[in-house]
Amino acid sequence: QLQLVESGGGLVQPGGSLRLSCAATGFTLEHSLDNYLIGWFRQAPGKEREGVSCISASGGLNSTNYADSVKGRFTISRDNAKNTVYLQMNSLKPEDDAIYYCAADGPWMRGLFRLCVLTEPSFGSWGQGTQVTVSA
Repeated sequence: QLQLVESGGGLVQPGGSLRLSCAATGFTLEHSLDNYLIGWFRQAPGKEREGVSCISASGGLNSTNYADSVKGRFTISRDNAKNTVYLQMNSLKPEDDAIYYCAADGPWMRGLFRLCVLTEPSFGSWGQGTQVTVSA
């Protein structure tokens, strides 16, 4: 069973940067990270969980998608050899303060052209989350 573990959260001042990692394990013999689309979501206190960014697999040309609120500040990337997806977060704002979750959509046939969308029902596997606190 696919397992996702987030890391890299912490306390950062406004304007600072953090890089979150999402490490995937538990693949079957037939699958690897490249059979999955990966997304990052976040949930702030008292608010609903929202999509932040996602990245398709190589079949989808590793295309990316971002919420308007993070465009130009956050960058998602994947290293299939390390079974890890990253979220580089720059110019952090207090409104970025939240628990960040990574999630997986798949497994899909390798090479399938499938673009990721930031909708929770698309993602069947979730990590436990990592806290990001943006405060002076």
